[in-house]
Amino acid sequence: MIFITGDTHIPIDVKKLGTRSFPLQKDLTKSDYVIICGDFGGVWNNDSEEMYWRKWLESKSFTTLFVDGNHENHPLLSSFETVDLFGGKAHKISDSVYHLMRGQIFDIDGKRFFTLGGAASHDRGYRVEGKSWWKEELPSPDELDEATRNLQNVDFSVDFVITHCAPTSVQSLLSKDYRPDLLTDYFEDLKAKLSFQKWFFGHYHIDKMIDKKYRAIYDDIARI
Repeated sequence: MIFITGDTHIPIDVKKLGTRSFPLQKDLTKSDYVIICGDFGGVWNNDSEEMYWRKWLESKSFTTLFVDGNHENHPLLSSFETVDLFGGKAHKISDSVYHLMRGQIFDIDGKRFFTLGGAASHDRGYRVEGKSWWKEELPSPDELDEATRNLQNVDFSVDFVITHCAPTSVQSLLSKDYRPDLLTDYFEDLKAKLSFQKWFFGHYHIDKMIDKKYRAIYDDIARI
């Protein structure tokens, strides 16, 4: 089984993956997956609290997968070993916790997933570069080029899209407080030519379906 949920902001929102909020996990195995739509927060500074929560996730019955959000320590995340996972590239955080890298195509249980993490921090003015904010929060031109090449290889046809932010037009329906940027505009161009069933994204701290295909997800844990 595959489940999708929103930001965990370890340690703030990760308890949604506890047995009380997610009792179905009692019947899962490591061959079942929970995918987090960015702002994982579990790779920040390697302190004792962070390591506790990583071990907590490792002890779970399921395997945890996540795309990066804007609130991640991107240089530290990039220091983890890059491995092949389900046909795409991932950073191995632990034996059953993996970062699904940007612009990748993953074949999980016969379903094709396209992943592209990152987003613009709208609270950047309250953060310190290199300590609580990193310029790598938005994809580089090379990462976007790789994303496009990988999508071309599958004729722009996937089952599910997993990102942190949404296409510009979808984002505008959620809040006027979020401004377009290079990534939301990339997604806006992409959605016109991409064939997919559902597009899941976090970032906006809301649970809401938009136009039947776009799902902002936060507290919900959706099975697909």
